Amino acid sequence: MIKKTLYFSTPVYLSLRNNQLVIKLPEVEKNTTLPLTFKEHSVVTKPIEDIGIVVLDNQQITITHGVLESLLENNVALITCDSRSLPVGLMLPLYGNTTQNERFREQLDASLPLKKQLWQQTIQCKIRNQAAVLNLLRGESVNNMLVWANDVRSGDPDNLEARAAAYYWKYLFPDIPDFTREREGIPPNNLLNYGYAILRAIVARGLVASGLLPTLGIHHHNRYNAYCLADDIMEPYRPFVDELVVHITDSELKYSELTKELKGKLLTIPILDVKINGQRSPLMIAVSQTTASLYKCFKGESRRIAYPEK
Repeated sequence: MIKKTLYFSTPVYLSLRNNQLVIKLPEVEKNTTLPLTFKEHSVVTKPIEDIGIVVLDNQQITITHGVLESLLENNVALITCDSRSLPVGLMLPLYGNTTQNERFREQLDASLPLKKQLWQQTIQCKIRNQAAVLNLLRGESVNNMLVWANDVRSGDPDNLEARAAAYYWKYLFPDIPDFTREREGIPPNNLLNYGYAILRAIVARGLVASGLLPTLGIHHHNRYNAYCLADDIMEPYRPFVDELVVHITDSELKYSELTKELKGKLLTIPILDVKINGQRSPLMIAVSQTTASLYKCFKGESRRIAYPEK
């Protein structure tokens, strides 16, 4: 079942009752002139087990410890945003699988050659998906990208990922002169940053559910990054976010600022339609298949990660 994404951009009280998330508006609670029946009908409840991601985007949100505990017990990814409404924090449970200790050991024992081969598959799939998006949305020739994808060697020592990215970003936003993909760059980098943050949370959640350590990457090794493995595994999924952002920039919507409407569109990322293992699936479900296949690689039952295709 596809889990729900809840986004809170206004002051709310979040509490727990009978394993239900209770959502109350403080303005209604404090207003003594309103009838009691109106206040009761203004309260909304959501089953915790139906939730996959919660985004907190207001500094006046109140959340109880009971809610936090219940969300984490149900493997919900909790994203917090700063005063600019940009995601700055991600909270995940410390355990997410009944055989977690065993899975941690298999992940820790993975050989360097295996990790390099898995990274090779990851980059090959990423470049192919980028090529598909570029060809579909811009009609650009992508034969060179397909050649680069086929030429990626174990561990990508030739850094063909960077070569493909340079070509990809050059033509993906043709109406934006000299566009470069940078975190602090000009729009639509703001949309990409927000979309990737949502994607990262989805992947990190999937890794925890599969009993894996999100910190221990197969390629990324930043000592200050708690989600290196999530950053690795999300790479082939990035083009799906890029495609959504292109649709936004090609529309009549203004995107210099992250409005509530734009965030609403980006929060559909968990239910984006992707193709994996020959079947159509919501992106969040596909991620769970990817992380499960990654564990099989660490365990020695498989040599390939199941990634989505455009």
